[in-house]
Amino acid sequence: MKTLPLLLRRAALAACLVVATSFAAFAAEPVATADWSADMAAFAAQDAATPSAPDCVLFVGSSSIRLWKTLKEDFPGLPVVNRGFGGSQIADALVHFDRLVLPHRPRLIVFYSGTNDIKAGKSPEQVGQDFELFCAKVHAARPEARILFVSLQYAPARWNLREQMAAVNGAVEKFCAADPRRAFVDTNPAMLRADGTPDESLYSADRLHMAPAGYAVWTRLLVPLVSR
Repeated sequence: MKTLPLLLRRAALAACLVVATSFAAFAAEPVATADWSADMAAFAAQDAATPSAPDCVLFVGSSSIRLWKTLKEDFPGLPVVNRGFGGSQIADALVHFDRLVLPHRPRLIVFYSGTNDIKAGKSPEQVGQDFELFCAKVHAARPEARILFVSLQYAPARWNLREQMAAVNGAVEKFCAADPRRAFVDTNPAMLRADGTPDESLYSADRLHMAPAGYAVWTRLLVPLVSR
C-alpha cells in the first residue's frame, strides 16, 4: 500500500527537479560576448563630462545605434543619449546594464539589438528571452520607463537570416503587447521594396549598416513615439 505514495513522491520530486533546472537555465547570468571595457570606460568618461538630463531618451544597442551620428538633430529639443556599441549582443547590454542604463534615469529607452545574436547562432527563443530579461531589469530600476524595441531589420547582407529574425520580431511584438510600457516598432515594411526585398538605397556599401536615408526612415517612424 506504501508503493503508490512513494512513487508519487518520487514523481513529484523529479518534476520539481525538471522545473528547477529549466528555471536555472532561463535565469542563468548572461555572459559578455567580447571585452567591452574600452567602450564602457568611454561611456563613463562621457557621463562624467556631460551628465544626462533626468528623464532622458536613451538609445541602447549595437552598431545601428552607435552609428546614428545625427541623433540630436533628428530628435531636436529632446534629451537624447546614445549608448550603442558596435558588434554587441543583447547579453552584452545585460552584463553592462549598470553602466549603460542606470546612470541616465531614462523615461524612454529605444532598443535595437539582436541581429548579431542571430548571426552568432543564437536561437530566436534565446534572443527573445534576453530582451525580456533586459525589460525586467529596466522596470526593476525605473518602473515607469517605456521601452521601444525597433524590429530586427532584414538587411541585404543578412537576408539569409530573415526567417530567424522574423521569429524574434514576432515573439517580441507579442511580448510588448502585454504591457503598455513596451512597444514594438516595425520598421521593415518601410525598409523593403514592393517585391519584399530590401531597399538597397537605404543601406551603406557594406549592405548591413544603414545609409542616411535608412536613418531618415527610422526617424520618421520613431519621432511620434519618442516625443510622447
